[in-house]
Amino acid sequence: MADMDVALKEMMLLDGALGACVVDYTSGMTLGTIGGSKNLDLQVAAAGNTEVLRAKMRTMEQLGLEQEIEDVLITLGGQYHLIRPTQGRRSKGLFLYLAMDRSRGNLALARRRLADIDAELEL
Repeated sequence: MADMDVALKEMMLLDGALGACVVDYTSGMTLGTIGGSKNLDLQVAAAGNTEVLRAKMRTMEQLGLEQEIEDVLITLGGQYHLIRPTQGRRSKGLFLYLAMDRSRGNLALARRRLADIDAELEL
């Protein structure tokens, strides 16, 4: 089992990681952050990505889709942004957020690693 600090550090070990956070999507508040820069304000990213996740959940409900979101990928010219709602019973209502440099990151590996971190996360 991993706590939040360990989970954040593990996300930053991925090649190309620029910043990561654990976010409460009911409020949009970050519970923990690591990395970031003047060009990547993780507080702003957390709030904005909360809205993305909420919109997708509303759309799925309206469509009658009774499935869980594994992750949401936003692809920019130079970055990948991954949003992964946590699946653990004790961490419901949260999501993992990872921003990566597209030229250095491995998207498939990052998705797999976020799934592993989610499975190990104990809050």
